[in-house]
Amino acid sequence: MFPLENRVQDYAWGSRTAIASLLGQAPSDKPQAELWMGAHPAASSHIELDGRRERLVDAIPERAEAFLGASAIERFGPRLPFLLKVLAADQPLSLQAHPDEAQARRGFEAENAAGVPLDAPERTYRDPNHKPELICALTPFDALCGFRPADALAEVLELLAGGPGDALVPRGNGPIDAAAVARLVEGLLALEPAARRELVASVVEACGARARAGQGWLARPCAWALRLNELYPGDVGVVIALLLNDVHLEPGEALYLPPRRLHAYVHGVGIEIMASSDNVLRGGLTPKRVNVGELLRVLDFSPWRVDRVTPRLAGAELFYDTPAPEFRLSRIELDAPAAWRSTERRGPEIVLCTRGQARLAGAQGEARDLRQGESTFIPFASGIYTIEGQGQLFRATVGGG
Repeated sequence: MFPLENRVQDYAWGSRTAIASLLGQAPSDKPQAELWMGAHPAASSHIELDGRRERLVDAIPERAEAFLGASAIERFGPRLPFLLKVLAADQPLSLQAHPDEAQARRGFEAENAAGVPLDAPERTYRDPNHKPELICALTPFDALCGFRPADALAEVLELLAGGPGDALVPRGNGPIDAAAVARLVEGLLALEPAARRELVASVVEACGARARAGQGWLARPCAWALRLNELYPGDVGVVIALLLNDVHLEPGEALYLPPRRLHAYVHGVGIEIMASSDNVLRGGLTPKRVNVGELLRVLDFSPWRVDRVTPRLAGAELFYDTPAPEFRLSRIELDAPAAWRSTERRGPEIVLCTRGQARLAGAQGEARDLRQGESTFIPFASGIYTIEGQGQLFRATVGGG
């Protein structure tokens, strides 16, 4: 069992207090957005191995059989297939989507062939992997994700009708389908800067009236649109955000996002797990580059009714099941000094303590203490292990298949 030394990512939308508090530190002098736990080359965790500090991403290939297990290697190769994060959003993230497997592989190979450096600002695909993800709320958490069902979209589009965006509103007697949403988004992203500003101003004015009235379900997304326009005035992403489902999670609730769904986390702290990838295609609400053509090729425009992931309880462990083969997340609640024992090992694991403290003990006699904010990498070869203590822990491992 290897205690992890993890890197904090300092993005502008992060919190100065949430991750610092989890780690038992004073508030940061700059926003802290994500704490990465895993072996992604961009910010790999470190372990102590044979008396020296080593990146986990470098240690795994040399000890793949012991660290990963034969089944995980056969399915994903000699690499850790998941990435675990603590995400802390004080401000909204950019509108973004992630490619599916075929899109990621094709885009990565094309940019390599074109000689685009991996760290170049204009680079879109930084690895050949897809990126399904799950977010489990630690605090009340708000997100925008996937295009709304047709009936809700029709009401949102009333905010555009009769104004500068009227020509973009889908017409016809049938429900708004994926093709109509695609044409709308493409039209919004194709507007010239002056036309964008005029359209956004008109929609924001209409949203202000709805938000002040405070009646109906549209009042809440309209209030978010006003906030987004304060942060990114005139950004057409303010209008696109209204097309997305707005979801509120209470602590312990979770949301699964498959590839190709446009989304943005808006506010809150959560545990995020994903296939180990850093491929992000942005669609607005950001000063960073928006690759419009590639975004339109990647997005799934079909209307989507969001289903929260209801955890499945087994003893003291709650499992957040998803179709993603690369990862599975579970939550272990030890409300009184108690013991938990792993019943199966699918592959490598990372255990993170988010409250209280615990002691991990392996079948071979090794043991590690975990306090709030600390995490441990557990190789497959460690076998069955136990956790004793009082608190809350998250357990990340590979998914089914």
